[in-house]
Amino acid sequence: MNTAVAYIMEDPREAMRLELKVDPEAWVGKYLACRLKPRAEVLSVGCGPGVILRQLCAIDPSIRGTGIDISAERVKDAAHKHGANVPLKFVRGDAHAMQFPSDSFDLVYARMLFEYLHDKERAAAEMVRVCRPGGTVLFQDLDGQLLWNYPEDPAVQRTVEKVVAGLAKTGFDPFVGRKLFSLAQKAGLNNIEVQAECYHLIVGEIDPTILKRWELKLEIAIPMISQTLGDERAAKQQAQRFLEYLRRPDTLTYSNVFTVAGQKPL
Repeated sequence: MNTAVAYIMEDPREAMRLELKVDPEAWVGKYLACRLKPRAEVLSVGCGPGVILRQLCAIDPSIRGTGIDISAERVKDAAHKHGANVPLKFVRGDAHAMQFPSDSFDLVYARMLFEYLHDKERAAAEMVRVCRPGGTVLFQDLDGQLLWNYPEDPAVQRTVEKVVAGLAKTGFDPFVGRKLFSLAQKAGLNNIEVQAECYHLIVGEIDPTILKRWELKLEIAIPMISQTLGDERAAKQQAQRFLEYLRRPDTLTYSNVFTVAGQKPL
């Protein structure tokens, strides 16, 4: 993995930022609750701090949850927070080659993971492999993050596009959301359902609470931006310029999120 990207993924502030961004009860209620059965074995791939998996298991005490994440620090933190009180376990592992036997889980899901994976087809195939026949596999990820803004600030847009192009070497893909349906098909899923929704939507001056999250996001990302631009000072200047753009009353920034769920053939 690219060293700058690895640094970001291991930063403990990143786990905190991701936890703040999601409402576990609402997310589980919208995307997973209807797909759960009593005594289900559930796998969260790229589980992060484990808050979604904990909420999912709270729906029914008979459900057993497993979280896998490539970050040893996040696995340790998730296990410390959640593992002792609920039927959860967390393990370190790579989504491209998971240590679980085939046909182990009734529901397998990955939220905001594919954008970072260097071999997306292999990871999708792995998630289907560990799912039981007749079980469900769900992928969710963003499409167009950071790239769709109007009116455009040419300097900001050039920097964003340069950073995204630099990150492409690591496998990072800001347009992976639209590709999830194809990945699900190639992995062999049947009865595939697709949802597309707006995700980021900042209209006019950004809300102060959301601004603080963006400030943290960019602070964590400075090593990555610096590596792409070749200059830490330039990276910090461009990050501030983007924040100033979000504060403007005349701008709009948005992205979409795709959710794709299918069934492993019997």
